[in-house]
Amino acid sequence: MHGLFAPFGAAVRGRLGEERGLFVAMVVLTVGLLVRSTSMAGLFAGTVVASAGIAVLNVLTPVLVRKRFAPNRVGPMMGLYAMLMGASAALTAAVTVPLYQATGSWQLTLAVAIVPAVLGLAVLPTQLRVPRTPAPAGNAAWGGLLRNPTAWAVTGFFSIQTLLFYTIAAWLPVVLVAAGTDAVSAGTAFALCFIGVAVGGFVGPAWAGRRADHVSPLLATIACCLVGIVGILLAPAVTAAIWSTILGIGLGAGQGIPGILYVRRAAHHHQTAQLSSMAQSIGYLAAATGPFLAAALHSATGSWTAPLIAMVILLLGNAALSPRAGRNTMPPRLRDV
Repeated sequence: MHGLFAPFGAAVRGRLGEERGLFVAMVVLTVGLLVRSTSMAGLFAGTVVASAGIAVLNVLTPVLVRKRFAPNRVGPMMGLYAMLMGASAALTAAVTVPLYQATGSWQLTLAVAIVPAVLGLAVLPTQLRVPRTPAPAGNAAWGGLLRNPTAWAVTGFFSIQTLLFYTIAAWLPVVLVAAGTDAVSAGTAFALCFIGVAVGGFVGPAWAGRRADHVSPLLATIACCLVGIVGILLAPAVTAAIWSTILGIGLGAGQGIPGILYVRRAAHHHQTAQLSSMAQSIGYLAAATGPFLAAALHSATGSWTAPLIAMVILLLGNAALSPRAGRNTMPPRLRDV
């Protein structure tokens, strides 16, 4: 869903600005969460509406961070954003079953998610007095970025890392059990993986934000993912927790660092929104295929070895994209869009 609605992020920013765009997106998210907790029909409709709000929020947040914070603060702020997203997702997953068991109502269980949305909505009106930064005249939703190799390299990096994130989130416990890990240890390793996601989600952007050139953080992110996947593939099952944690750090950094790339590879605020919108639109749509393709490979081969090897190949391809995505130079076309 995020990939379908992310294209609207740059358009919303161009018409409303960052602050008003975030406020409208938060209203949409809150309405979606309310609708989702009403009925089975509302569950599906509300999820679509909430996804639209989240997609626009994800696109506009790097723009607001670039506008409000000094360059040396962009990294920690984007890291905090990525870490809180990972931590909140993990917390929601952790409390869902206990809440349902305590209340017996799935509607009430889902409705709890409205609380943080309302809190966010309550503070955003204070930002509506901020003057809107106008979008450059004549700029389309993605401008000329579809013709720009740097924009495609950033999009490719985010797409591959997000595809791996979705695939690991869907199948890691199953992969570990198939490799000989007992169910309890597999669950522990999965939890440690997402602790690693939160750590990497903060450390990766914080490190990248301190640098003018981002090739090293990108390659380090890929290296963590490679070590984790190869460890799961080849190492004894008793060490699964170690490799899962390392993998999680790489996956978290891979979700957080692109926010730095949107800010540093773009020439101005609106182009940051354009690049963020392009990368997330294409990236999330591509990533949604990951779990299904992994399952298809597993069905075809009868083993998780083929999907894991496919992930390694994708990571090697991502390493080839990293110099273009992370280099502290921009082709003239990206500056002039």
